[in-house]
Amino acid sequence: MTVGLSLNELTEFTGWERSRWHSWLVEHGDTVLAISVGPHGDGRIQTIGELIKHIFAAEKHHVDRLSNRLPTDMSSVPSDNIEGLFQFGAQSRKDLKEFVETLPVDDWNVERQFEIMSHIVSVTPRKFIVHILTHEIRHWAQIATMLRLNGLTGGFPDFLFGPVMGGGAKPMG
Repeated sequence: MTVGLSLNELTEFTGWERSRWHSWLVEHGDTVLAISVGPHGDGRIQTIGELIKHIFAAEKHHVDRLSNRLPTDMSSVPSDNIEGLFQFGAQSRKDLKEFVETLPVDDWNVERQFEIMSHIVSVTPRKFIVHILTHEIRHWAQIATMLRLNGLTGGFPDFLFGPVMGGGAKPMG
């Protein structure tokens, strides 16, 4: 028997996670987006809002690459406005789903080469899509940690407690 996690399940989880984060951020307001990610980054991302923009931009840019398009210009996407960020995230997710649904089955495991951050990366569309989804999961976990370090807690999504693959969690009592 083969047991594995499907792309659909990872997509469903990240969609649920985005929804939970969106609600949490709306509850706490746009000022949360200005919280620093700390002094030891690589200089590209300074705030929580910029990190969320990076999550959605990476998805969009990678789907652009897979679709043989130039990466989308991100200059008009705000990093200081929850609704603006998540509207862009909805568009990037729509594009991802459309790509996944229309890629011919025979192309999923055909290696392609892409120029990414001064590297030539050889990767199949299947691996690239898994990267997009796990990249997002990793960054939401980083955001949760940064927020906790700034005294903000509660309601951060976790796969075990989510609805994907059945089950979930309910408060005891």
